[in-house]
Amino acid sequence: MSHTFPPHVIAEIQERARLGRYGVRGRGAARRLPGFDDLLLLPAAAATRDGAARRGPCRTETVLGTRYARNPVVLELPVTLAGMAYGSISPGAKEALGRAATMAGTAATTGDGGMTPQERDAAKTLVYQLTPSRHGVDPDDLRAADAVEIVLGQGAHPGPGGLLPGEKLRPRVARRRGVPPGVDLRAPADHPDWAGPDGLAVKIAEIREATFWRVPVFVKLGAARVAEDVTLAVTAGADVVVVDGMQGGTGGGEEVLIEHTGLPTLAAVRIAADTLAELGVRGEVQLVVSGGIRTGADVAKALALGADAVSVGVAALIALGCNSSSDDTGADVTADYRALGTAPGACTACHTGGCPVGIATQDDVLADRLDPDLGAERVANYLRAITAEAALLAAACGHASVHDLRRDDLVALTVEAAAMARVPLAGTTWIPGLPSGPGGG
Repeated sequence: MSHTFPPHVIAEIQERARLGRYGVRGRGAARRLPGFDDLLLLPAAAATRDGAARRGPCRTETVLGTRYARNPVVLELPVTLAGMAYGSISPGAKEALGRAATMAGTAATTGDGGMTPQERDAAKTLVYQLTPSRHGVDPDDLRAADAVEIVLGQGAHPGPGGLLPGEKLRPRVARRRGVPPGVDLRAPADHPDWAGPDGLAVKIAEIREATFWRVPVFVKLGAARVAEDVTLAVTAGADVVVVDGMQGGTGGGEEVLIEHTGLPTLAAVRIAADTLAELGVRGEVQLVVSGGIRTGADVAKALALGADAVSVGVAALIALGCNSSSDDTGADVTADYRALGTAPGACTACHTGGCPVGIATQDDVLADRLDPDLGAERVANYLRAITAEAALLAAACGHASVHDLRRDDLVALTVEAAAMARVPLAGTTWIPGLPSGPGGG
């Protein structure tokens, strides 16, 4: 069998030849990438154990937006819910995520398409995304938010804007976005009211004035030229920088972009943290990392690499019920997955609008398969569980807070992960890419 032309590549070529277009799907990169599984945490040993640090429970409280905002966002855990577009997921899913964030003591995020009253009511702490499309943007909603996130890109497709297939652009969503229903909707890559670094600084200043300097301003970046983009965001006045790695999900995107653009989250978090340190703003400007975060171990390792918090999207949807074989009515929906050409556990058909469990859809019949109360409880349980895992790992490393985790708590299992994270290869002092010497040779 040819390595260059294995069966799946042949099938892709034949599909493009038949249809004359590229593939579109949901979720994030499916290829094997260096990631948090390639790192290990080193528990405190006899030489490093500090009994004082181990007394009492390991703290998880997290504060975002301390640079300029009068009211920083104060959370009970270092995990937030990522933005998901109004139209990408069902109203019930939106409501469930907002409720889950409130139950767990963290923040939800609106996503493209604006804020709904139900979402605002459900989420005690809500981050309002300002996206290039400006769909559904309302100054009153912006002022009602607890933070504002200016989106410059996302990890699944850091260059072009987002895509909302016509199957999801039902009349309710179309009215909210101010566009005709049933057409494929391509969001622009660039914001319409500024160009370049100076324009971002002006926009941040406008948001501060509109919100009376009350709420933090986040800037979200798709991980590509991370050092340059983080520098731009900090110079423009961001309180919080959000970096989304290429494992980050999407409700619908071009497969060639999902698989072949951007940086893995592991590399992105380290570069972003190093850049903040070089700019002298570590601790003043917070770093939130997203893209393929799944477990408490992922959370702990991201914090050790320099993140102040992480954000979860796909994992939250899976906790909500995504890829389950039955819906919240108890019905087996395997046949519905089969009709989409997929199966439970392998579904990436978010873009079709035919979600068998009522999450990634605007079809009212399908949406009724999701019980927002049950879904909220599942997501809140998941958030609490991964936070407990992260706290357990931090305590094992001798820390009194998850935010005390640091890079020297980590070693890497592969040369690639060691180079990306700038931590030693396990069993050595070698950090690939650094000159020989302490920690490098």
